[in-house]
Amino acid sequence: MTTTATRPARSTKQHQFVGLSAAFGIGMLVAVQSRLNGELGHVLADGVAAALISFGSGLLILLIGTALVPPIRRALGTVWRQIRTPMRGYGGLRWWQCLGGLAGAYLVATQSITVSVIGVAVFTVAVVAGQAVSSLVVDRLGFGPAGPQPYTTLRVVGAVLALGAVVLAVSSQLSHPDGLLLAVLPALGGVGTAVQQAINGRVARTAAPNAYGAVAAGVVNFLVGFVALLAVFLADLALRGAPHHLPSEPWLYLGGACGVIFISAAAAVVRVVGVFVLGLGTIAGQLIASLFIDLFVPAADKAVTFPVVAGTMLALVAVIVAAVPNLRR
Repeated sequence: MTTTATRPARSTKQHQFVGLSAAFGIGMLVAVQSRLNGELGHVLADGVAAALISFGSGLLILLIGTALVPPIRRALGTVWRQIRTPMRGYGGLRWWQCLGGLAGAYLVATQSITVSVIGVAVFTVAVVAGQAVSSLVVDRLGFGPAGPQPYTTLRVVGAVLALGAVVLAVSSQLSHPDGLLLAVLPALGGVGTAVQQAINGRVARTAAPNAYGAVAAGVVNFLVGFVALLAVFLADLALRGAPHHLPSEPWLYLGGACGVIFISAAAAVVRVVGVFVLGLGTIAGQLIASLFIDLFVPAADKAVTFPVVAGTMLALVAVIVAAVPNLRR
C-alpha cells in the first residue's frame, strides 16, 4: 500500500528526471543556436550585428506573446513592483538580479564571432569549462531560487569530471594555440551563463509560480540583452561602418527563437534541479549536439576526433554523478 509520504518523494524524483531531461534539451538548443549565429556572423562579417539580430528576433517573439497573453503581463508587473519595493531578507528581488541578459548578450556575441573559426564543438567545450565550475560556486553562494546549496563529494567529483571532459575534448587542438586563445571568449561566457541561469530563475519565481513566470523572465532577459547589444552595435557602426548585406537563407534567423525557448525553459527548470545540475545537463546536451553538428553540418574545417567523442561520453558520466544526490531526495 502506497503511503502519503511515499507519493511526494516519488513526485519529487519524477520532477528531477523531467528537469534533467529538459536540461539536456536546453543544451542541444544552445548548440544549434551557436551554429546558426556563427554562420550569420560569418555572412555579415560582423558578430555584434548577428547577435543583435538574434536577440532582436527573440525579443520580438516575446513581446508579441506578452501582448497576447494577459498572465505574462501580470507576471511582468509583479517583477516591476518587486524591484521598486523589494522584500527584505532572502527571497527578495533586486534590480541587478534582472541583468542576466547581459551574460546572454555576451555569449551570443561570442557565438557569432568565434564559431565560424573554431567550430561548434570547441566553442561548446570552452563554454563548458567556465560553466562547470562557476555553476558549483553560484549554487553555493545561493544566487539561484533554491537558495544556497552545499558542496558535496559527488557534486565536486561531477565538476572535476566535467572539466576533465573539456580537457580531453580539446586535447587534439593543443597544437593550434590561436584557436585555443580565441576559445577564452566563450569560456568567459560560460562563467556568465551560470550566473544568468541562477538570477533568471529568481526572476521567474518572483514573477509567477508557473510557466508564465519563466516567460516573463525571458522577456526581461532579452530586453536587457538587446539594449546592451544595441549600444555596442551603434558604437561599432560609427567605428567600422555597416555590416555586409543580410543573407537570404531564412534558417539563419532562427537563433532568436531557439534562445526564447531555452532561456524560458532554463528559468523554469532551475527551480527544480538547481543551477549546478541544470548546468551539467546543459553541458551534456551541448556536447552531444555540437558533436553531431560538426559531423554533418560543420561551421569550420575541424575534424571530429576521438578525444572529442571521449570527452562527450565523460561529460555524460559527470552529469549522472552530480545528479545522484538530487535524484535520491
